[in-house]
Amino acid sequence: MERTILHIDLNTFFVSVERLREPKLNGKPVLIGADSDRGVVASCSYEARAFGVRSAMPMKMAKQLCPEAIILRGDSGLYLKKSDEVTEIIRANVPLFEKSSVDEFYVDLSGTDKFHGSQKLARELRQRIINESGLPNSFGMSINKTVSKVATGEAKGGAGEWYVERGTEKPFLAPMPIERIPGVGEKTAHLLRSMGVAKIHTLQEVPMDLMQRLLGEHGPVLWRKANGIDDSPVVAWHERKSISTERTFERDTIDVPKLKGLLTAMAESLAFQLRKGQKLTSCVAVKIRYADFNTHTKQLRIPYTACDHLILPTVHELFRSLYDRRQRIRLIGVRFSHLVGGGHQIDAFTDTEEAMSLYQAMDKIRKRFGDRTVMRASGMDAKSIGRMDNPFDGQAPVLLANRRS
Repeated sequence: MERTILHIDLNTFFVSVERLREPKLNGKPVLIGADSDRGVVASCSYEARAFGVRSAMPMKMAKQLCPEAIILRGDSGLYLKKSDEVTEIIRANVPLFEKSSVDEFYVDLSGTDKFHGSQKLARELRQRIINESGLPNSFGMSINKTVSKVATGEAKGGAGEWYVERGTEKPFLAPMPIERIPGVGEKTAHLLRSMGVAKIHTLQEVPMDLMQRLLGEHGPVLWRKANGIDDSPVVAWHERKSISTERTFERDTIDVPKLKGLLTAMAESLAFQLRKGQKLTSCVAVKIRYADFNTHTKQLRIPYTACDHLILPTVHELFRSLYDRRQRIRLIGVRFSHLVGGGHQIDAFTDTEEAMSLYQAMDKIRKRFGDRTVMRASGMDAKSIGRMDNPFDGQAPVLLANRRS
């Protein structure tokens, strides 16, 4: 059976949601993000892009490029709610789909030509999303995920639909700049351009073994994508509801500073797992079990986030409200629930460019050396009273000052 893969993208998603709430924003340049010198642009309308504004650009630069732009702080909770709404529309109308981010989906329509016609089905699904959610969207269709995603980019400039006929994948990609290939970041693009490889057609002609020497394992993968080859499957999407961790102490304790340090370390570890899995939480819970085995749990709803400095105050507030100073503690735990997929690992609505860069640097170190190699100083004593999921393994952790925590 020949593969047919559909890629759907919700156009300027955050801006589109705001325009549903306030139609007066239609046709005007709109920026979503923190309105400060160190804030960043979470999303921008096509009208703002015409001035050179792009997502993840410093807000200060964006305002210089487009002084007349309307700046909105954003409502991440509302955006995730609308994303869930679209997810349910897709779930009800296709046999297999993958939610790759808050505003992107892959759908496997292989075999539907025989029964319904994949193009007809894709067109109907797009229109159903528009009618039922009010959100504009575009799609690309081909034999694999890579080509379909690139095709969606082409669709946005026209009718919102783009089909790449079987056997034409390579010439379709050839004239485009190398940055259009999914997975080509700034550093990879700079390296390739320094070699004179600016267009995909040039990359298509580079020997695969040379790509291997230049980029390691990523080289052959990139070469195959440039040649329109991608066998990665559409992975059935199932939303994970919660993540948690807890520790039982060898000796019951009333050492409050160390308990708070352990809570900090546990929450940091879970938040890193959220970001690594491109998830956000909107519900934080703390669990305490006393020496007499009485167990108490309390939770609070918060705006969707995966940021330590927004989660930690809630964790410590819950502990303060739960803790009975007359009793020793046997077990303590932290749980994040109401998880949703989110392409933006950092809360761009409340964080500065500096904060985003800090999280990205911390997570890069954690992915390479382990998630306990970078930690807040207040969590350092945690290992003396409870074993974490990822022990230090002899590595000296990097200390961070307690920034807003």
